Amino acid sequence: MTQNPTETGKLPALATYADVKGALGDMDDATMTAILALRPAIADIEEASMWLSGDMDVFGPGRPLKDVPGQIVALLTPDEEENAPRAR
Repeated sequence: MTQNPTETGKLPALATYADVKGALGDMDDATMTAILALRPAIADIEEASMWLSGDMDVFGPGRPLKDVPGQIVALLTPDEEENAPRAR
């Protein structure tokens, strides 16, 4: 049986500037600050990176990201949402 972090008393390691840059690449300071303000765990950064790379084998087609990884993706792809075709 797996335990969640609150049961074990261990919290997931928070991502650092270097973790974010290493997984997601260079970005402007405002975007980096916004991502770090989310206090993402390293796993959140990795999940966002996989999603952005288009690795649908991991997520399955059409499965939306939630929570912190979803917020990270939204910060890195704001123009895509604005330019997406609207449903009628």
